[in-house]
Amino acid sequence: MLESLAAIDKAIFLFINVSLQNPVTDWAMPIITSDNVLRMAYAFTAILLLWKGNTRLRWLVLFSAITLFFSDQLSAGFLKPLIERVRPCHALTDIHLLVGCGGGYTMPSSHAANAFGQAALFSLTVRQTHWYLWVIAGLISISRVFVGVHYPFDVLAGSVLGTLIGAGVVFGFELFEKKVMYRWKPGASTTESGTGQ
Repeated sequence: MLESLAAIDKAIFLFINVSLQNPVTDWAMPIITSDNVLRMAYAFTAILLLWKGNTRLRWLVLFSAITLFFSDQLSAGFLKPLIERVRPCHALTDIHLLVGCGGGYTMPSSHAANAFGQAALFSLTVRQTHWYLWVIAGLISISRVFVGVHYPFDVLAGSVLGTLIGAGVVFGFELFEKKVMYRWKPGASTTESGTGQ
């Protein structure tokens, strides 16, 4: 069973990485998957929310950092060393490698976990953002296959992990919102309950 799944995963990887290669993705995917680009985009968004956002959005920046911490640590710090799956760029030949292969293991994709964690957090708390956050997360995730450093099932696992973590943090945020944020609103009674929205 596991061998069959691995064979399917490899076949999908080769189709995306080799058969679908073209000048557009060769240019775009290394940018989309770049750690420096993603860090700058995250920092810019966090600063913008802290500067222009309301109280709720400013608190969400903190919960966003919590989400990122858990998604990154669980994927890279715990599951990858536990599963010990070798990256395709170390295991396969004649692939289309667009970035450095890097060390470490491949399952699950931390990029996918981090991106989907943020998508889940913000789409479930800021409704008008939901659709394009999932698109961005999907692009970041599939970029890992295009550049040759992850199998499709790696990014699928990371996507599921990140979504679950993001949803879990949303539960914590909503509890915080009801128990703490509402009480800080002008005119709110300490005996009342509310959402703080």
